[in-house]
Amino acid sequence: MKRLAIFASGSGSNAEQICLYFLHRDDVEVSLIFTNNPQAGVIKRACKLQIPVVFFDKKTFYETGKIQQILQNEGIDLVVLAGFMMLVPPFLVDAFPKRMINIHPALLPKYGGKGMYGHHVHEAVVKAGEKESGISIHYVNHHYDEGDIIFQASCDIDPSDTPDDVANKIHKLEHENYPRVIDQILSGQP
Repeated sequence: MKRLAIFASGSGSNAEQICLYFLHRDDVEVSLIFTNNPQAGVIKRACKLQIPVVFFDKKTFYETGKIQQILQNEGIDLVVLAGFMMLVPPFLVDAFPKRMINIHPALLPKYGGKGMYGHHVHEAVVKAGEKESGISIHYVNHHYDEGDIIFQASCDIDPSDTPDDVANKIHKLEHENYPRVIDQILSGQP
């Protein structure tokens, strides 16, 4: 059985979609959800789905090997970032080469990097008058949003679209594609 760990800092809608996608599979399991935010919506979603949640703080994440040890002890095959706001420390990235992925709400390399997440991205896309946006699923490396791209999907942006309109289009792409791409990675396809 392939085992996933999801890291999330926010509402957890992508994490929930991933969990639901694999819920009735006997070959893949979402084993743990990690969060650095004790107020994160992902906690309620994980509890509803009976998936254990691991809480950690900044010091634990960056200055100890505790998270890496938990991941390795649980036999995690793939680490999935789904709305996780912290830069993963190099030692943790290096422990999971090509086994740690992230989703970004834009067509990288545009609108990536530190501070470019969530609504900040959608506001920048609208302000720039872009005709399209989308999602990028990529491997995690030592820098924000610079890992090798695995998959991208795009959507049209209308001149009348607000950042909220763009966000809705992007969420739809994320929910449709992230679980499927994870499944492909686990089966060795990408």
